[in-house]
Amino acid sequence: MTTTATQPTTGLAVEFYDPGGTRYGFPTFPYLDAPTGLATRRQLRAAGLRPGGHDPVAQILWRRGKRVAYLYRLDLAAPKRIATPAQLEALAKALRARRTCRSCGLVQPYYIPRRTGACLDCIPGGA
Repeated sequence: MTTTATQPTTGLAVEFYDPGGTRYGFPTFPYLDAPTGLATRRQLRAAGLRPGGHDPVAQILWRRGKRVAYLYRLDLAAPKRIATPAQLEALAKALRARRTCRSCGLVQPYYIPRRTGACLDCIPGGA
């Protein structure tokens, strides 16, 4: 979320600098050179925000164009939603089921391999 004052003149940054979207069909900026007021999903999440149903307005390209991060407007971002107690309880129940062995019924401190469906104590050659 740094500011872009002028167009870069050398290096790979020139290749990915396309604020008008003529070359890539979408406003594009080089790595670490996004204009103020735009943020990636990760940056929004760190600030307690989410895109709020809005589409990205620009992108950042790096690693010779093999990597892309979409940019969203900060002024249109909405606060992150908070899970209800019922949702948190359902999630805990689902995660507990992933740790419960189908053979012996014990809850393990690790997730049971889906391939076997049994804990390491119940499968031959386990721990």
